[in-house]
Amino acid sequence: TIVQETRLYDPDADLTRSMRGKEEAHDYRYFPDPDLPPLVISATDLDQLRAQLPELPDARQARFISEYQLSEDDAAQLTSQTEIADYFESVLEQVGGESRLTANWVNGELMSWLNRSDLLITQSPVTPTMLGQLIQRIRDNTVSGKIAKQVFAALWEGEGGGDVDTVIEKKGLIQITDSDAITEAVSKVIQAFPEQAEQVRSGEGKIIGFLVGQVMKATSGKANPQAVNEELKNQLLG
Repeated sequence: TIVQETRLYDPDADLTRSMRGKEEAHDYRYFPDPDLPPLVISATDLDQLRAQLPELPDARQARFISEYQLSEDDAAQLTSQTEIADYFESVLEQVGGESRLTANWVNGELMSWLNRSDLLITQSPVTPTMLGQLIQRIRDNTVSGKIAKQVFAALWEGEGGGDVDTVIEKKGLIQITDSDAITEAVSKVIQAFPEQAEQVRSGEGKIIGFLVGQVMKATSGKANPQAVNEELKNQLLG
């Protein structure tokens, strides 16, 4: 039988001891207060109150998973704070899609910079509009994902007046998509690394990643990596 009582903790002895017994509920002799009328809350009242509540974290997380096709981990991180979730959805409004790419940037690059700078997301120098514009430039192949990180860093430092295109233009970061320029860069890398090129021809497909990296290095990261990969396969495998 569990004794109804209030116990006192004795820190010196590191134990508890009985302080006083507790009465049963009826022993308290509760009685209505004439100045407090009964409070009746109907189902309709509850529905109206629920409708006035903001979207709760668990519900928002579930919506992010179903609506944006995000992983549970990404959705959990994004909804850990209302401000982070609001930022994410503001970026999506700018981009008009690319929920996973946007989640990667918010959870990854943005949070990394915020943590290093000991800032809240509401204090971020890179606004949702800026990040949305940057993601659009990744989508339209103006910059690669790697170069986009350089643009983000510049925006964080206040360069370009917060305009992504201005930063890209001033720093000369526009991605190389011209087929002739990529063909030439690939040819030079193949000539510079004949052993690795021969390995690719012999069926060692993983080595092609090394050659892609060399082309990216030679072009200061400006070449379109997908185009480089295709051109390497074209020149080495026919």
